[in-house]
Amino acid sequence: MPNRIPPDPSASTEHASRRAAVLACSDSNSVDAAPGARSAHSNTPGRAASRAARAPLYTPEQRAKRDATGWTLVQGILAPLQFVVFLISLALVLRYLATGEGFGVATGSVILKTLVLYLIMITGAIWEKVVFGRYLFAPAFFWEDVFSMLVLALHTAYLIAVFTGALGAQSQMVLALAAYAAYAINAAQFVWKLRLARLDAAGPVTTTHASTLSLETAP
Repeated sequence: MPNRIPPDPSASTEHASRRAAVLACSDSNSVDAAPGARSAHSNTPGRAASRAARAPLYTPEQRAKRDATGWTLVQGILAPLQFVVFLISLALVLRYLATGEGFGVATGSVILKTLVLYLIMITGAIWEKVVFGRYLFAPAFFWEDVFSMLVLALHTAYLIAVFTGALGAQSQMVLALAAYAAYAINAAQFVWKLRLARLDAAGPVTTTHASTLSLETAP
């Protein structure tokens, strides 16, 4: 009968340790095989946290005033109207600069664009007073209002140049383009704030989702 040698306990322990190391390495590789999924899962709470860190554009009271006043609808009509006038006028101005034709109609279009700008500035100031309690430079739209002053100044300078003859036709059109460039930047500012306001409106749902993910990822 062959001799039976009792198993060495230390050898069994070493074998178990090696098996655990292999399993751990396998688990690590399976996680690394899908970095995109892990990254997407971990980044979502980060985006929600950064959104929560930004102060909302409107307090609940200001949002209620915004939704209740008719001036919000007025702004909602005038803003796209001004943009349409801007696009048509821009095409006419560029046509004149490229061909030398249509100076009169281009001039008329810029004057119309300026009048619409004045109208939206006046009604916008009233809207700001109703919602924020001041006609201009409310903290939520401070820099937009500051840049609006530049837009207003350039359009007004154009009108002065037209009615006083201080600039020639070519220079008037170049000044109009400068005013339009400023307007385009200012419009982009307000569009960005509109997007932030919509994100704020979806804030509570996002915050709840972020909290759930935080609990899921907690050790």
